[in-house]
Amino acid sequence: MKKGKVYLTGVGPGDPGLFTLKGKAILEKATCVIFDKLVSSKILDFIPNDCERIYVGKESGMHTLSQDKINELLVEKAKAGNIVVRLKGGDPFVFGRGGEEALFCKDNNVEFEIIPGITSAIAVPAYAGIPVTHRDYASSFAVITGHEKKDQKRNIYRWDYLVNVVDTLVFLMGVSNLQYIVSKLLEFGKSPKTPVAIIHKGTLPEQKSWIGSLDSIVGIAQKENITAPSIIIVGETVDLKNKLNWVENKPLWGKNIIVTRARAQASLLVNKLEILGANVISLPTIRIQKESNLNPLYKAFENIRSYDWIVFTSVNSVAIFFQEFLKKGYDSRNLYNIKIAAIGPATAKSLIDFGLKADLMPEEYIQEKLAEAISNNATKCSKILLPRARGSRKQLVEKLVQEQHSVNEVFLYEAVQDSSSKEILTELLNLESIDYITFTSSSTVHNFMKLINKEFLKKLKNTKFVCIGPITSDTEKSYNLPNPIVAKEYTIDGMVEAITTLKNKETR
Repeated sequence: MKKGKVYLTGVGPGDPGLFTLKGKAILEKATCVIFDKLVSSKILDFIPNDCERIYVGKESGMHTLSQDKINELLVEKAKAGNIVVRLKGGDPFVFGRGGEEALFCKDNNVEFEIIPGITSAIAVPAYAGIPVTHRDYASSFAVITGHEKKDQKRNIYRWDYLVNVVDTLVFLMGVSNLQYIVSKLLEFGKSPKTPVAIIHKGTLPEQKSWIGSLDSIVGIAQKENITAPSIIIVGETVDLKNKLNWVENKPLWGKNIIVTRARAQASLLVNKLEILGANVISLPTIRIQKESNLNPLYKAFENIRSYDWIVFTSVNSVAIFFQEFLKKGYDSRNLYNIKIAAIGPATAKSLIDFGLKADLMPEEYIQEKLAEAISNNATKCSKILLPRARGSRKQLVEKLVQEQHSVNEVFLYEAVQDSSSKEILTELLNLESIDYITFTSSSTVHNFMKLINKEFLKKLKNTKFVCIGPITSDTEKSYNLPNPIVAKEYTIDGMVEAITTLKNKETR
């Protein structure tokens, strides 16, 4: 039997971007993953489809499995020959009980490896603009569990040492025990005016922070109803937050945005919005379904030298066209002297990925302007190949034919409804906390409306709808959706700019 192994792997404090490259590489090879509650879904997406997943999350007063059972599970799965990845929030050896799990593996002759994670004790203060050390304020810091209870038989802390020797104190998992922690610090001589910060859901889009002092922070926590997961930072470096706060000052911080674009194309828009601080939920309403019969495309390939122009109206059409073109043994040399048109910059960029530069792109990225630009640059009665999506608007073909061009319209794919996110979408709309919903095509609008009940429109009265261009906006208006916003430039960057501009106006 193949020998198994356990990888005790820290996923970091919450932001999936803080997951290590080594952790990702091991996770992609796993055959069994045992994971905790606070592991991001984006990290879980790295798990192979055929890998066994076991959730062992713990919450206060409620454990899916006891620690002893988790230890036994690790050994059992490893001895069955699996590559076992134990995903733990933060770092396995910082209050993560990774030491216990490693010892149990060692005692049972199971090979193991530790893959450290970025601990929340450092990352969360950093995301809040609070350094745990600074040469002018603090030369030492301590990371302390917040679980000590006042009725314990022995103190697990050296309160005198913490108060008199250590400059910055970071308490993990201590918000429910805040009053006791504060009372002990004051009892052993800490100044009542010592700065204190509480950071809730640090490094995540929901991050929120409160600043006070030892004599005020308990009242703040009670008034604001601060809950876990939160960390507490005590020390003079807390005062630097006002100057160093960075993530909460991002342009779209705190905004919840739904992206309805097909999953394969959503990453560009998602990444651009996340960089600006938005909490982005990718809920595709469409998926790209390639045509089952591509014989018309193959016939066009056979006669490719007869065309004067090839016109691309989407990134998807470029990708499918050239995937099939290369598969059939052709390459860019077969397109010699054929002019190529692209509807917009994203489509033009995707052509460059295949070594081709568009000869023409309209100033306004819609079909009508594309047809006009082609007619102004093409000789009369040009033969045009138009590989595109089934169900596309007919304006381009109609206008080109009116100008006496010959158009061979070949369908490569269809944007069909994606219902996989319906339950999540319904749940989010019920919360009435969505600030923006983005539409990158008319099909995203149509299928969004098919996924929701009309009663939800009332819950969207404060939600802004952002459309990539006027055609998509017209579709949105046909459903009487409120608050339409149209990007000035009909691109992903234009949409991001429109959202940022609107958010700036709202905060003035």
